[in-house]
Amino acid sequence: MELIIIRHGRPERVQDAPDAADPSLTDVGHAQAEAMAKWMDGEHLDAIYTSPMARALQTSAPLEAIKGISATVEPRIAEYDKAEKSYIPMEEMKADKAAWRAWLAEQAVRDMSEFSNEAVEAIDEIIANHRGHKVAVVCHGGIINIWAAHVLELGAKMFFAPDYTSINRFMAASSGAKSVVSLNDVGHFRGRPDLQLL
Repeated sequence: MELIIIRHGRPERVQDAPDAADPSLTDVGHAQAEAMAKWMDGEHLDAIYTSPMARALQTSAPLEAIKGISATVEPRIAEYDKAEKSYIPMEEMKADKAAWRAWLAEQAVRDMSEFSNEAVEAIDEIIANHRGHKVAVVCHGGIINIWAAHVLELGAKMFFAPDYTSINRFMAASSGAKSVVSLNDVGHFRGRPDLQLL
């Protein structure tokens, strides 16, 4: 089966929310999601899955509309920071060198094992339930990294920064073999510099 994992569009910044931060998409994020859905218009999909977080649900919506498919919400593909009270988009953190270094240091010591195991288990179940199908999963950069690292046998680690609404393709054979087809495809940004933020 072919598995297409799509990162959400650019979200709003949320600082010190009263509960867990769950930002919506910015106007640019919505435009990125629309561009991604139009790019995928000519491609057959058998199913769509999405994280329960607002930024993923809103990114999935135009793809669901174009395909006439209602997405299945999968809680285990929510981002690893789902309980945190702030969300600062990566490009904003990178602009503040001290904040970026502090974030990288925090990631280096974070225990990702439980998160990784849950995410891999969820995606393995999606694959098992869709043999011979083409399925899109709309989620987060952390999930994309975890699954790509799992397929490449790199261990549970973050090793690249997927762009907003990037399309990441994998194949999964009935034998259990898995492979990476492509990572971080943003062909839908071509001719749209207003959508390119990272």
